Amino acid sequence: MRKNTTKSALLVIDMEDAFINKNSPLCNPMAEAIIPACVRAVNSARAKSIPVFFVKRVYRNNGSDVELTRYKRWDDGGRPLGPSSIGEGSAQAPEGLRPIRGDYTIIKPRFSAFFQTELDLILRRLQVRTVILCGTATPNCIRTTAYDAFSLDYNVLILQDCCSSITQEIQVANLADMARVGAQLMTSAQFEDYQEAAAEKNIQAILEKVEASAIAPEPFSDSQSDVRSIDNW
Repeated sequence: MRKNTTKSALLVIDMEDAFINKNSPLCNPMAEAIIPACVRAVNSARAKSIPVFFVKRVYRNNGSDVELTRYKRWDDGGRPLGPSSIGEGSAQAPEGLRPIRGDYTIIKPRFSAFFQTELDLILRRLQVRTVILCGTATPNCIRTTAYDAFSLDYNVLILQDCCSSITQEIQVANLADMARVGAQLMTSAQFEDYQEAAAEKNIQAILEKVEASAIAPEPFSDSQSDVRSIDNW
């Protein structure tokens, strides 16, 4: 496998039949339309030796791990997303969005791909600095993953034609919010020309500035009478 010079990883989030199929109680009505763009992004990532992570929801059959806010809809809707399930309401992914040799699969228990998963551990082992997000739904799983990534000091890139919301208005508003926080927006077509990321250079520049600075990380004094520390206790 060629070296991943971009220091990036592509996360494909919740592209499963339960969130795509119109007969599923959990369907996102705009999710089916983004399948071709997501497939294009996955193929581009593989061609560039960018690791692809398929991040999925799979629920236990007895419902013991289903979110409190989703439980009733899950229970009333035939208990979708069961282990190894296929067809409408299942954890099965559409053609072109299934793992092949060299890809990763992450099963997440809640909205964010980082929450109580091994994702951060693996990304750091792979020396990834930029996460590229696609999938559904933008205001829930994409957004929470983006904010957790920011909190963990990752650069965030969102493929805007590869994610979906219930309405176009919600989609536009959420993408704009994340862009204001610092996410970079790109299309799947632009991603085909994606090259070495700037995130690693930015992190290195900050580190070099910190190391070269004579400024202490916080106010401090050895004198007990001169209280200037953030926390003198």
